Amino acid sequence: MRQRVEGELGAPDILVANAGANLTRPGIPLEEIDESAWRASVDANLTATFLALQAFLPGMKRRGTGSIVTLSSAAARRPTLRSPIAYGAAKAGIELLTRQLAAELGPSGIRINCIAPETILTERNLSQIPPDLREQLAREHPVRRLGTPEDVANAVLYLASEASGWVSGVVLDVAGGSVLA
Repeated sequence: MRQRVEGELGAPDILVANAGANLTRPGIPLEEIDESAWRASVDANLTATFLALQAFLPGMKRRGTGSIVTLSSAAARRPTLRSPIAYGAAKAGIELLTRQLAAELGPSGIRINCIAPETILTERNLSQIPPDLREQLAREHPVRRLGTPEDVANAVLYLASEASGWVSGVVLDVAGGSVLA
């Protein structure tokens, strides 16, 4: 994919590494998590992000410029008893990877930041979360609603643009105030 993209368009100016899936049941004790489910969650989140970055960084470094946005989750920033631990651990790894790369890539002219959304009303979540539970979850946020894909897209646009030209290595909570760091 990288070869095709760079062959047709050149090295990217912007990379959004949006990998993720929760592949373990929320709220089960660590000792009951199957190792294959743990590995699947880590691979679908942290390893997939690593591979995307690894593939596209050389071209960005050659150009000497770029903006990268990775995606974490409020699950990495605010663990709860109902949070899936494998997913949260993988997303926390993405945050550390982002910060480490900010230090490494800054001298190459590349900025990297991370977004950590809370519950977002994607098509999948709309089909999986019953309306009464959505209402309950919304009441748990200081901003009394759940997030939308547009909320995340607007944060990505900001971090990818020159409007955030002096911002690198941050984790931006797109979480309706539910993560108060």
